[in-house]
Amino acid sequence: MSFFLHKSNFLLRTIYPEFWWKIDEPAEPTIYLTFDDGPIPDVTEFVLEQLDKYAAQATFFCIGDNVRKHRDILYQVLEGGHMVGNHTYNHLNGWKTDDAVYLENIQKCQEQLGVETDLFRPPYGRIKKTQVAQVMENYSVIMWDVLTGDFDQSQPADVCLRKTIQYTEPGSIVVFHDSLKAWPTMRYVLPRMLAHFADRGFSFRAVPQPVYAGY
Repeated sequence: MSFFLHKSNFLLRTIYPEFWWKIDEPAEPTIYLTFDDGPIPDVTEFVLEQLDKYAAQATFFCIGDNVRKHRDILYQVLEGGHMVGNHTYNHLNGWKTDDAVYLENIQKCQEQLGVETDLFRPPYGRIKKTQVAQVMENYSVIMWDVLTGDFDQSQPADVCLRKTIQYTEPGSIVVFHDSLKAWPTMRYVLPRMLAHFADRGFSFRAVPQPVYAGY
């Protein structure tokens, strides 16, 4: 079984206070849904269908190479009123990647997106301090309050749902994955999670960002 923290802890937030972990608002209870690793056919399209049922907005942190291969799916994301963020071109682990290569990979992803975005999420949540300083010249680094763990194929889907509901609260940035690996669990958890919180008066929004250009 993979080891991961469903809830980002105080230590992580203390080490990187400049990152976005949660969005505190005094208004109506809101959850900020995010989806990593797409866009891909079927899986991303399923996510869009589920979001549409609840008039929910989300942020999709896209892998540049997937955008290159499935640009029509990216257009569906944008046409649905959702936001996009940069997730590198090749899903690079910053801890294992030379800084120059990492930054070039981010730029390559941005070129594929064709949409101005100031949101970046490091794959695996792993990024060096030296990389942070340079990335934050152009992007806000968006982490998360709740990691669903939908990618963990050893975790039963009902457990994933229960823990996601347990740890999510107003202002939470929640991570799902629109990937083939996460697909079996995500397609069970996402619609039930949306229904649970919608019934309790929550709304679902994209992480705030300016979008300057069309596609």
